[in-house]
Amino acid sequence: MGSKIGKDFIESLFDVSGKVALITGATGGFGQAASMGLAMAGAKVMVTGRKAETLEKLVQEIKRAGGEAAYSAGSPVDHQDVQRVVEDTVKTFGGIDILITAAGLNKPAPIVEQPVKDWETVMDVNVKGTWLYCKEVGKVMIEQGRGGKVILLSSTRGMLGMANYTAYSPSKGAVSLLAKSLACEWGPHKINVNAIAPTVFRTALTQWMFDDSAFYKNFLKRIPIGRLGEPEDFIGTVIFLSSKASDFMTGAIVYVDGGYTAG
Repeated sequence: MGSKIGKDFIESLFDVSGKVALITGATGGFGQAASMGLAMAGAKVMVTGRKAETLEKLVQEIKRAGGEAAYSAGSPVDHQDVQRVVEDTVKTFGGIDILITAAGLNKPAPIVEQPVKDWETVMDVNVKGTWLYCKEVGKVMIEQGRGGKVILLSSTRGMLGMANYTAYSPSKGAVSLLAKSLACEWGPHKINVNAIAPTVFRTALTQWMFDDSAFYKNFLKRIPIGRLGEPEDFIGTVIFLSSKASDFMTGAIVYVDGGYTAG
């Protein structure tokens, strides 16, 4: 064993250079961090989301920093859009090695007051959109025959319930179980499927939690590390789950939460 664990082997563990990554929800906080992180690590990044203008700005930012990127806009819940984005990725970069499903949303409300349409929207984006991208990218990865890495974005709320989250929490629980189910299904194809489950991270949607000092101080009582997350805190886990270092890891839910679920 000692002869295998040389310097070259160690350096190769986290090497994603030349890999092709497709990232959904790339205009959100997690998606942007994952896109920039993988691009700076040498991957070729295709970013997607609904807003072409925002995607174009992200691609320009990545290119200015020395990375390689392109974009293809589309809705994650429109099957034809998903198929087109996947086809665009293969045409642009020659295949797909990494899929990260970061598209998601939340519409919290008491269940007795929440419009059925809001519940359906959360389920569609968080569950259906993730399922559709796995379905179409899975076809590509299986046909390529070289394995792949799939990273789904779950949440600590996929494990822990919360008042007014009767749409979001079940949706993220479904994402976690989708990761486990696909890990069983795609293991023979050497496709690793794992999920990242964060607690509250600073994004445009959660900035109010940082600005509300009473909420912020109360929430921190549950986090042993003593702070909420920043988008950059994801990058190390993304690189790990995208690289050779995680080849023997599949079906895992990785809690990037500062210890929120520890006790």
